[in-house]
Amino acid sequence: MFDGSVEDRLAIRERIEAYSDAVFRHDADAWIANWADDGVWRLPGIDVAGKTQIKAAWQGAMSAFAVAGFFATPGAIEVRGDRASVRVYTQEVLIDHAGAVRRIIGAYDDELVKTKGAWLFASRSYKILHDQT
Repeated sequence: MFDGSVEDRLAIRERIEAYSDAVFRHDADAWIANWADDGVWRLPGIDVAGKTQIKAAWQGAMSAFAVAGFFATPGAIEVRGDRASVRVYTQEVLIDHAGAVRRIIGAYDDELVKTKGAWLFASRSYKILHDQT
């Protein structure tokens, strides 16, 4: 389902794309700029809260990979005022420093908040749908 103004939905899609681009470039500052200050990142087996902790967790995870390809496609965007619920499907191709390849299909259930005119991730809850090493 896609609901809300075209302008808001486009801005949310651009936020998802900025997040993906930062992953490809291993750019921690650009990646964390997509998050609200009090954001929560929920991964299988761990919840991380606050930008400082989220950034540190991401940097730790990314340090294992020479290349990280992150492709994201929204499956739903529902805007309600200054909040939005979004479902994003992901494909990841991760290549570690020894050249081993891991392919993951996943899904994020997201909540975004509009702050000072910008849509930011308030929470991202991730689940793995398929993992191939």
